[in-house]
Amino acid sequence: MRRAALITAVAVLATACGSGDTSTVIGRADTGKLTIGIRYDQPGLSQKRLDGRYVGFDVDVARYVANELGVKDTGITFKEARGAARESMLQTGEADLIIASYSITDARKEKVGFAGPYFETGQGMLVRFTEQAIQGPETLNGRKLCSVKGSTSAQKVKSDYAKDAQLIEYGQYSDCVIALMAGNVDAVTTDEVILAGFAAENPELLKLVGKPFSKERYGIGVPKGDSKSRDAVNEAIEKMISSGEWKRALERNVGPSGYEIPQPPAITEKS
Repeated sequence: MRRAALITAVAVLATACGSGDTSTVIGRADTGKLTIGIRYDQPGLSQKRLDGRYVGFDVDVARYVANELGVKDTGITFKEARGAARESMLQTGEADLIIASYSITDARKEKVGFAGPYFETGQGMLVRFTEQAIQGPETLNGRKLCSVKGSTSAQKVKSDYAKDAQLIEYGQYSDCVIALMAGNVDAVTTDEVILAGFAAENPELLKLVGKPFSKERYGIGVPKGDSKSRDAVNEAIEKMISSGEWKRALERNVGPSGYEIPQPPAITEKS
């Protein structure tokens, strides 16, 4: 009897401490492990290097947030989160969090939850260095415009600025940039901070043109309905900002491209 009572007491204590609940992100973090979806092909933001290292601002945010949730670097598994797969990765449990230049939109909030935002930028245009005719989205009629599957960027250009632009979609931004340098497309559009990284890698071949023409708010994707985990992630973001590590991470990763470091955003995705 005493042994059965002891087992019951231990089980109750484990539940009270949250260590037995793996139905939430913070519950799974109690096990010391998290799977986080990131991009692999965004210089300055999120890259998987040839040597297998993961680097970039989003990667630093992922590590900081995971650490605040109790997960060390060795307990993080990074998975590639391409644009079209981000919602399904959270819905199926393939990833616990998505930190992948993931813009907060009403349509996405129907499927997943968001913490943040932790960064704000605007949509921009990348062209070949010798290009003179393309100076902004309104000059893209009849031209080939590249973006990534699952992204709203190219559709915004076509619907709001140049209805006769020809949309070309690839799986990754790096594919679009290769196509641009090869002359197979005329421009690439997505968030300006992403494009700045590619321009910095190829300054003699690529350039940014025009001014940002949207407002993109990057959030951290969490499973829909997991409000406790979202609140914990929000606390981690706020601590990263207040500690100064948010700015240092941006200066380290994005600063070398010449992109102007913005002010931190206010957290809006709350209960």
